[in-house]
Amino acid sequence: MDLALPAASALLASYLTIGVLPDPILFIIAVIGGYAAITSSYVFNDCCDVDIDTINLPDRPLVSNKLSRDQALKYAGLLFLIASAAALYLNPESFVVLVIAVVTISVYSKLAKRMTFLSFVPVGIAYGLVPIGIWLAFDPAGILKEPSYGSILPLPAIFLGLMMCFTDWGFTLSGVARDVEGDRARGAPTFPVTFGIPATSKFVTFMWAVGIIASIAIGITAKIGPIYFAGALLAGGWMLIQSFDFIKNPTEQRGGQLFLQGSRYRGLMFGSLILDVILCILVPAYSGILW
Repeated sequence: MDLALPAASALLASYLTIGVLPDPILFIIAVIGGYAAITSSYVFNDCCDVDIDTINLPDRPLVSNKLSRDQALKYAGLLFLIASAAALYLNPESFVVLVIAVVTISVYSKLAKRMTFLSFVPVGIAYGLVPIGIWLAFDPAGILKEPSYGSILPLPAIFLGLMMCFTDWGFTLSGVARDVEGDRARGAPTFPVTFGIPATSKFVTFMWAVGIIASIAIGITAKIGPIYFAGALLAGGWMLIQSFDFIKNPTEQRGGQLFLQGSRYRGLMFGSLILDVILCILVPAYSGILW
């Protein structure tokens, strides 16, 4: 999922701006940078959640003492440096977005999760910024780097960010529902702890529905081909079926299952986008099937 997201963002941005595949070196740098940025936040969050994971996920490396907290923090720092170097090389605007995203997700990991049931909000915002940062590497806004290919941020990029944001709220809260026992024991007032898993399941389903609608808007505004729409609709329909099943079975275990299923949804959706954009570039008549 975390490789497919930056890859899809880079390919779509390049296709819509210059109509060709991106420079392979720049593409590889963008994918590695995006992956490093996302992974660094995962590692840092694990460092902040050791006490909670002792209850919820005792087999994790930090909890089971396979890795020290100091080692994990150094690894998170290394990943952030890799992401920063990639962003600065590609476009300073991408680096600004990276810094905003890292600060936002750090607020969640270090502070918000222990303070408010709205702690999931900065997580979605941070992950919604990831495709924006990748997009700017191939389609500069024209503020810190030229050339600009028109608008500061075109509609497909905006819907891509919104799709990530909303689906991540559903994705994150289903995982938090899995962790409700440890969060309650450690005094973390998360959404499931505050309102219960049944209410969380309904909110999660709504977030997934909004995110899936945004995924369709990506294809409409970008005017891409049928493979993407087929993948987005099939994966989206399957994800909604799983979400409604979570409503019927609002348990910690079902929330954890939905969390993993959300990763599979994104992988399939972004895989469809990657294949579709490549066909649009290499077979010009393909994009004309629907438009």
